[in-house]
Amino acid sequence: MATHDASGNQSLIDGQGRRIEYVRMSVTDRCDLRCVYCMAEDMTFLPRAQVLSLEEIERLARLFVQQGVSKIRLTGGEPLVRRGIVDLCGRISGLPGLRELVMTTNGSQLAKLAKPLADAGVSRLNISLDSLDPEKFKAITRTGDLLQILEGIEAARSAGFKRIKLNTVVMKGRNADEVPALVDFALARDLDITFIEEMPLGDVGRSRGEAFCSSDEVRELISQQYHLVDSTESSGGPARYVRVEGYPSARIGFISPHSHNFCSTCNRVRMTAEGRLLLCLGQENSIDMRALLRRHPTTDAPLLEALGKALQQKPAHHDFNVNGDVQIVRFMNASGG
Repeated sequence: MATHDASGNQSLIDGQGRRIEYVRMSVTDRCDLRCVYCMAEDMTFLPRAQVLSLEEIERLARLFVQQGVSKIRLTGGEPLVRRGIVDLCGRISGLPGLRELVMTTNGSQLAKLAKPLADAGVSRLNISLDSLDPEKFKAITRTGDLLQILEGIEAARSAGFKRIKLNTVVMKGRNADEVPALVDFALARDLDITFIEEMPLGDVGRSRGEAFCSSDEVRELISQQYHLVDSTESSGGPARYVRVEGYPSARIGFISPHSHNFCSTCNRVRMTAEGRLLLCLGQENSIDMRALLRRHPTTDAPLLEALGKALQQKPAHHDFNVNGDVQIVRFMNASGG
């Protein structure tokens, strides 16, 4: 439902009374890595005609911002493998009313694209980094080169972004033992780092429950080395943050869809690369915005009407279960990063 606030501005309110201010938009389902928590080893990607054009993505971004969305995150797959991505960033970042344009990336293309992205108006980056051991990194990503990612991180640090955050999906038997080293790496470079509980999206060819590592377990590992101070800070997403005594520039975050459900404060929706608006990451509720875009190329009224009706069906919460395996058939790359 679209409403007006006290100042007369448009805003989107879902059926639970939550204000939608944040949209994650996938620009592609393709990726140059095959991370074990995100994809199967042998993936079939969408035909090009089924993927939103850059113009369609820009149109949707403009529509959302006009309805009060203040933060857009571009995701994938890997967004930097999409041709024309830098120009798209420049057009979206200039939308009147948008507070910030941010991006999640695996870092593989940052050595050449970090500065152009910063110049195009991307204010913050989230960079996936699941291991500092080249062999472990290769095993987790199946195809990745750790050195290439580290070079990308350094390029990003030099490019002038407002803030850079590392994202780590923690899995027992894979990289949980590296949590202290990853924290050391981030703190030494004044970077934020967020540790994420694995989500049961897509059949990735293994059981997820046996690898599950809770945020509380991760925090305990970090607390053995650092004194952590709770913080009420927010980056506008689901992460809970702590500060580290002696390191005033860096934060450690925890995204805990299993152990510390954040659904009551959910302020976001996701747009997949094929134009499905996912109302909840952990449910199948969605609306086909691509069909509406192509059926109504010159008027936004039908899109806004469909969006308002759909938001009334946004679920109160997801139903992730650590003891289950595949709860959502779509892979994480298809969900939008």
